[in-house]
Amino acid sequence: MALGRKRRWLVVSGVLAVTGLMMLSLWAAIPQEVRSRIAAAVQVHTRAGNLERKPLRYIKDPNPAWSSIAVNAENNMVVMTDENLFRVVEYSRLDNTPPKARFTEPKRIISGDQTRMEMLCGAYIDPKTLDVYVTNNDTQDWMPVFSRNAKGNVPPDRLLATPHRTWGITGDETRQELYMTIQYPSAVVVYRKTAANNDAPLRMLEGDATELADPHGIALDLKNDLMIVSNHGHRRFYGGAAVSTLEKETWEEWIGKTTADLNTLPRRYIPGAGKFELPSINIYARNASGNTPPLRVIKGPKTQLNWPSHVAVHEDRGEIFVANDADDSILVFKTSDSGDVAPGRMIKGPKTRVKNPTGLTLDVKNNELWVANMGNFAATVFPITAEGDVAPLRVIRGGPADQIGLMIGNPGAIGYDSKRQQILVPN
Repeated sequence: MALGRKRRWLVVSGVLAVTGLMMLSLWAAIPQEVRSRIAAAVQVHTRAGNLERKPLRYIKDPNPAWSSIAVNAENNMVVMTDENLFRVVEYSRLDNTPPKARFTEPKRIISGDQTRMEMLCGAYIDPKTLDVYVTNNDTQDWMPVFSRNAKGNVPPDRLLATPHRTWGITGDETRQELYMTIQYPSAVVVYRKTAANNDAPLRMLEGDATELADPHGIALDLKNDLMIVSNHGHRRFYGGAAVSTLEKETWEEWIGKTTADLNTLPRRYIPGAGKFELPSINIYARNASGNTPPLRVIKGPKTQLNWPSHVAVHEDRGEIFVANDADDSILVFKTSDSGDVAPGRMIKGPKTRVKNPTGLTLDVKNNELWVANMGNFAATVFPITAEGDVAPLRVIRGGPADQIGLMIGNPGAIGYDSKRQQILVPN
């Protein structure tokens, strides 16, 4: 029986082999142009079929994920960026969502394909024109600028090509300059405020000596001529300065490039030299550029820094406010602080409704601190002197009070834990 089955399999295998050779011969006899058309038709049909196939289920947050916030007190204007739904929204500064309301309707929404916005992380309001400047982070390499009247799916009034992974943004109105942080390669880039298209920056702060390590938030203390930058703590080393040494004519080659592409320019990372640092707040001279070290660094376990995101400075009080994302807290340091120091005060606890705070800004005119929370799609407002587990003065919610944010941000891949039956989503 075994020999019989073996002979039958040999016969079948032989027939299949001969058939395969015949098919290959026939395919080879078809002219190349015809073969290309056949292959293209098959691919188009396959793609069309895949596009029409609906998913069995999906995980998606229908609510906003507030990533940054800006306030113009003179016009009672509050602007927030939504990293989840790719939107810029405006509220009134005096809005206060009732406890039983689902959410507060924005005064205007800017959103859609024409806006050139996706993974939004930073916002800045021009105090005179009320133009809104926003930074795209992971997937778009330009900064859109929208006028006061922009609404809906409209193109930006101006675009500036920026480096990949631009995150925080702030402005110096006296000198008409814009400051932005770049996560990787860790840098601060400064432009003319009116820069557009492929305009090169005025200067850059970058290099090993800067101690920049995945920079996020940025703020200026113009009274004391300081620049404050928050860092998550991941560093790559490349033996001194890097982008800051590039000539102006190479700038257009630099913008929008990946790390791999950048390595073809006059820069080289040192393999194996990267390291995980503790989060930090770095303080520089306002006009620092090149491979310049910080004046001082706030860093260490006493600081309680944990994914410090946006920062703000109160010049008259000499205080630095930090949105401490992973610790659900707001930390306040002195601008003169240095080393491993505890914050002077902290806002934290269930009464505060601070949950994964990412955005933060100050309304000095009305003595208010504004916090944009990614974890519960709420903006919470506190007195500038608030401390401890205190309830906010007002809350503007973009979603239901009984829900939490999924915080799915640009997931690059997923995994499945078969033992625990869990889906793992790195963001």
